[in-house]
Amino acid sequence: MTTVAIQPILDASGQRSFRAVSGDKQSIGKTAGQALDALTTQLGETEFSGILVFQSFRPDQFFGIEQQKRLSELMELLRKARSEEKSLPAELQAELESLVKAELNATAERAKFLMQQQSQ
Repeated sequence: MTTVAIQPILDASGQRSFRAVSGDKQSIGKTAGQALDALTTQLGETEFSGILVFQSFRPDQFFGIEQQKRLSELMELLRKARSEEKSLPAELQAELESLVKAELNATAERAKFLMQQQSQ
């Protein structure tokens, strides 16, 4: 399964757009859907099937503001390293992987919490 991350970004003028990233491919769109569509085209896939989880991208009890800021910093360092055909230093790569796992776990916990709220 292809993994895609979609993140909100701000351009130099402060306008919000979205970046979709999968492996070494990325795209930017005015909406998350536009970014995903453009990335899907780059990946050569005519159909996208998978599970989409949308998050408000605001800190919560599952993934806090400091974690979000650090993850964003590390993702930017990773993109820069890849554009220079380099790798992140091992300690930064390990930190990035740890935060990605924490965010994934937070997403699962958030989904479980939302399901519990709906069943009440």
